[in-house]
Parts: sequence; structure tokens; C-alpha cells
Amino acid sequence: MTGPEGAPAVSDTTARKRGRPRRGESDAAGTRDRILAAAREEFSERGYEKTSVRGIAKAAGVDSALVHHYFGTKEQVFAASIEVAFAPALNASDAVGEGPLDGVGERLTRFIFGIWENPTTRTPLLAIVRSAVNNETAAAVFRRLIASQLLRRIAAQVDLPDAELRAELAAAQLVGTAMLRYVIKVEPLASADPEQIIARLAPVVQGHLTGA
Repeated sequence: MTGPEGAPAVSDTTARKRGRPRRGESDAAGTRDRILAAAREEFSERGYEKTSVRGIAKAAGVDSALVHHYFGTKEQVFAASIEVAFAPALNASDAVGEGPLDGVGERLTRFIFGIWENPTTRTPLLAIVRSAVNNETAAAVFRRLIASQLLRRIAAQVDLPDAELRAELAAAQLVGTAMLRYVIKVEPLASADPEQIIARLAPVVQGHLTGA
């Protein structure tokens, strides 16, 4: 095909600015983001059992077939949504390796409670924990995420023969305390100053990670 004076015609594809995404690609990314945002909101408000793919689709303003198309089952939607929400906590392994091993307990404890004390990161974490406590499927997804992306990273930083068990015990200490403070809201723990909690908890976490 030729243009004026025999010059090759410029197709719509060629005319599109290089590097600019196709409209369909941009729309797809936007749809996925809307679905994930709706899923996090639904799981947060209703928990895993009461949340449905149809409800997520309605909240996202899409057909439920699109939710299945992009993510698959409800379990897979949950896994994708919590991985995004849990992302800040996955950086905990970086906090472990940022200094000497004899200070790892305080660094890890301070990092985790910094996430819980921030309302922006606390809200999705509450949704994750509540869903995991009330539903075995959600709990299994949460366990896989914790084991593969957090505990193993921490264990690699500790580099001791029983490092995985040490990492799990430290995580149990931190998660248990967070459950009592932020989910169950047991007093006086729920109202205690975060620095007081960190001061008391950090030596215990240190003992789990590096103690004899």
C-alpha cells in the first residue's frame, strides 16, 4: 500500500508512538488493579468465607468471568491480593541483614511493629490475619506466603544449623503479640506504648534467632 506520490503508507501501528502501550494492554492492567483493590476490600470487610468472586466482580465493576480470567479461583484471587498487601512485611528479611547479628532481634521487632502501627499497612494485614484464622484455605495460602517469602529469607540471613526453626519461633513471638494487640485487643497490651513492647519483645526474638 502506498501514500501520496508513491510513498509507503504509514499504518496505524507505525504511527503509534514507540513505547506507548496498546490501549488494550493498558485497559487490562487497569482492570487487574481494580479487581485486586476490590478483592482486598471485600476480604477485609467480609473475611474469606463470606467473600465471593461475584461480589469481588461487582465491587470492581466487571463481569465475574473477568475475575476468573485474570486470577482463576477465589483462592488464587486471595493469594494475589494478599501478596500485594503483605509486600511491606516481606522486606523484614532486609532488616535482619542490615547490621550485626547481635542486634537482629531489635531490628526485626521494630520493623514488624512499625508496619502494624502504620494504619495504611495495618488494615490489609488485619484482613489477612482474620481470614487466615477463620478459614483453612486462607490459612494455607498465608502459610505458603510466610514460609516461602519471609521465613526462609530470614533463616538464610541467620545462617545457623536450625535457622528455619529459629525463624519460625521468632515469627510466632511477633505474630502472637500482634494478634493479641491489634486483633483481639487484649489490655493492657493493646494500649501499651510501642517502644515499651519493642523493648520487652526484642530480647526474646533475639534469643530465638541467635541464642544457644
